[in-house]
Amino acid sequence: MKNNNPQPNEKTSELTVTTHLWKKGYKVIKKIGEGTFSEVVKTQSLKDGKFYACKTMKQTINSLEQANNLREVQAMKRLSPHANIIQLHELIFDKETGTVSLICELMEMNIYEFIQGRQTPLPDHTVKHYMYQLCKSLEHMHSCGIFHRDVKPENILIKQNVLKLGDFGSCRSVYSKPPHTEYISTRWYRAPECLLTDGYYSLKMDIWSAGCVFFEIMSLNPLFPGTNELDQVAKIHDVLGSPDQSLLQKFKQSRAMNFNFPLKKGTGISRLIPNCPAPALSLLYQMLAYDSDERITAETALRHTYFREIRMAEKKADTLHRVSGDHGCSWE
Repeated sequence: MKNNNPQPNEKTSELTVTTHLWKKGYKVIKKIGEGTFSEVVKTQSLKDGKFYACKTMKQTINSLEQANNLREVQAMKRLSPHANIIQLHELIFDKETGTVSLICELMEMNIYEFIQGRQTPLPDHTVKHYMYQLCKSLEHMHSCGIFHRDVKPENILIKQNVLKLGDFGSCRSVYSKPPHTEYISTRWYRAPECLLTDGYYSLKMDIWSAGCVFFEIMSLNPLFPGTNELDQVAKIHDVLGSPDQSLLQKFKQSRAMNFNFPLKKGTGISRLIPNCPAPALSLLYQMLAYDSDERITAETALRHTYFREIRMAEKKADTLHRVSGDHGCSWE
């Protein structure tokens, strides 16, 4: 039987993207990466010669209105401009092919690539600056009523000393009612409430993921590299211990499947990073609180002792150079 919807081979789709971008004034330089739902290329504007990252969606879009209503596009527009959020420069829609591309600012690399190439741990002040900026991006997102749902090293981009959060394809409104059922975050960075309930989670899941990233930036190794969901839970319990009965009850109320865990004490995080400064360890534990109600918020994290020097330096800079401009936002 003849297939009326042949899948475009890689060469054809690459040619489509190249043509689609050329028509809109962008030249493709090279492919940067590819995911399930999109592919990213480095492009150059034919107008001003500047370089950008271009993310082209794999799904076919029927109209410009539909393109503008994509959750990712809505989120980027609402969160912009912010020093720690990837900026959307332009949205390109090709009616003939139904192709949508997001032209975004280009960064040097993601945190995964940055860590992968390292043999020696990063100095504490570098870790601190990156984590402060990550918490700032989350504080801004959450105050705008959006949570990311896929915070991981690959989605955190850096350029020199600046860190920006990217890839808003999985984000949700904090006002959307659980259970959230569709695709959610990469397993290693998944919070207990995501693993142990049928979609009863909210913005605090981002804090857990950021805590996992924090550990990874310090140790250069993932904290909970589970091979499947069950192993993921076991790996969390190995380090943090199993939850107490009252917390388990809370989880059981929002889970169709039953679960019973062996009681575990947990080795603790400090054994895994013996040289971790006490304030860093304190913040890490608060970000990785098993119970999401006990977990620190991004706003409170920014006020933690660990970031004291950065806050002091910011205050000093603010006094010297008064910066005005308040970016309010809301997400219905």
